[in-house]
Amino acid sequence: MTGGASTTEHEAIHAALREMILFGDLAPGEAVTVAGLAARAGAGTMPVREAVRRLDSEGALERTGNRRVRVPPMTSARLEQIRVARAAIEPELARRAVILARSEGREAELADELKGIDSQLDLAIESGDIRGYLRFNFKFHFHLYTVAQAEVLERIALSLWLQVAPSLRIMCGRYGTGNLPDLHEQVIAGVRTGDAEAVAGAVAGDIAQGMDGVAALLGSRFDQNN
Repeated sequence: MTGGASTTEHEAIHAALREMILFGDLAPGEAVTVAGLAARAGAGTMPVREAVRRLDSEGALERTGNRRVRVPPMTSARLEQIRVARAAIEPELARRAVILARSEGREAELADELKGIDSQLDLAIESGDIRGYLRFNFKFHFHLYTVAQAEVLERIALSLWLQVAPSLRIMCGRYGTGNLPDLHEQVIAGVRTGDAEAVAGAVAGDIAQGMDGVAALLGSRFDQNN
């Protein structure tokens, strides 16, 4: 194993760095060193370097030279491509998840699980906890997507979230958690009745709302390349 770290340790470090990106601990364009990431993760530089390599291949980080990496800056062109990809992939994951849950007779169980996660998200919104909001929003979506048992599609969706999440963090910081609409109630209602198309439509609308918020910020704050 690299640097003496076990496979389990490598996976834990990769997951820790991935969460830093997903939940807004690194801003778009922010350059950091591998040593700096290792210090923040409480890990050795060798396993962190391996995690950075993987995150680079996933589109979540990019190398900038001088042993630094960064979250790629968001641009209008990049955002447009992410939006198109998310709109194609995530509603399909949601549709498949409902169809599978319905075939197993567990629509109500899945709806209750999603409701529990959404309740935690609501508490984060009420308390102004941006990181908590991002964490439970991610958990809500991927709890549903995982049910689809479509690993290729889910892997693509995760890569897309890694690329857009730091910009969503900026959006939350600008607007505050009290002004973040979502369509989670519609998702839950559709899951409960086994309506796969309704759930896919609600997920598509939820994605559009979030991406619209990021697009609104691009010209005013953090589009560094366009």
